[in-house]
Amino acid sequence: MRVAVTGIGMVTAVGRDAASSWAAIRAGRSGVRDITRFDTTGMKARVAACVDFPEDASGTPLVAPERLRRMGEAAIAEALAQAGMPGPFPGPLCFGLPPVEIEWPQRLALGAGDHAGMIAGGAGMARHYQDFLLGGVATWLAERFETQGVPQAVTTACASGASAIQLAIEAIRRGEADCAIAGGAEASLQPEAFIRFGLLQALSGRNEPPEAVSRPFTKSRDGFVMGDGAGALVLESEAHARARGATILGYILGVGEAADTFHRTRSSPDGHAIVAAMERALADAGLTPAEVGYINAHGTSTPENDKMETLAAKLVFGTEAPPPISSTKSMIGHTLSAAGAIEAGVCLLALRDQFLPPTINQDDPDPEIGMDTVPVGRPHDFRAALSNSFGFGGQNVCVVVGAA
Repeated sequence: MRVAVTGIGMVTAVGRDAASSWAAIRAGRSGVRDITRFDTTGMKARVAACVDFPEDASGTPLVAPERLRRMGEAAIAEALAQAGMPGPFPGPLCFGLPPVEIEWPQRLALGAGDHAGMIAGGAGMARHYQDFLLGGVATWLAERFETQGVPQAVTTACASGASAIQLAIEAIRRGEADCAIAGGAEASLQPEAFIRFGLLQALSGRNEPPEAVSRPFTKSRDGFVMGDGAGALVLESEAHARARGATILGYILGVGEAADTFHRTRSSPDGHAIVAAMERALADAGLTPAEVGYINAHGTSTPENDKMETLAAKLVFGTEAPPPISSTKSMIGHTLSAAGAIEAGVCLLALRDQFLPPTINQDDPDPEIGMDTVPVGRPHDFRAALSNSFGFGGQNVCVVVGAA
């Protein structure tokens, strides 16, 4: 059974919808800038790909669950409008979300310094706590769009958005649903999480100029740039989409996953699980490596990830003529739980336009990479693309996308 995509929604640092985000990505425009949402004094990293709201400028930034709600709602609403399915939606919601909880300023304002205090903090605190403990954001989104069944909130770190696509694909293939909403949202760009990523030495410390900080595949790459965002896809069995006269934008042809259990934050340097995830995705899609014309890389701009990912890609696709590979994280940052959904959407739009999105900031390419990293976006003739998502804890999910 082929699974069609009939709607795409997106919120990124370079656009509040899929059209504007894709136009900026095609043009190689960066959304990375100085953080103004909170005070970064004393922090090594001070830039991010922010999606700000009016409350951020007023000095009372939104808590993470509310930020997730707003971005997730916007992405899903856009995807449903394009699909011509205003609601109630006759299928499940599968959504990647980060394990965020109420932040320290709000905890202290309500007199709660620990979880016991939050539980005892009254109705207002209980609502915030429920957002973390009970997947309240996914529940709210499911109620907002009147989806069917229990909403599935998935947290597989940076692979969450791709895992959500996998859950939706499997439900449709099993015949449990004719259609599903799959996606993810990310709003971990707040002081506590930002500091924690900094302590892991995962973030770039370059800062100047902000638009040149994210540098996948270069010799000078030194860490990733955090980003806000959300992505959503409306997925349907091909028969269901054609029966209702929907416009098919492309297909999710296959999904593969593999875990390596090497380290809490690092993937195995030999890339064996990443190779397995890519090979399983291709097998699930029924494609040979030669039939894939583009790879949207996980491409975080960390020294180890980029080297390991391109090594694995050459093991799968060969060293003679592997497909072009680019990282849109160079422009929209690493959107963590949303990345797999946003980047699958980017692949669909790239296939539609027959255009390769660039990896910007390629002024000192790493000779060890040994692949075409698309320093400037360009036209390209291809029918299938591979989107890679590799998360902390060795959680690796790859999605194969096909043209309409």
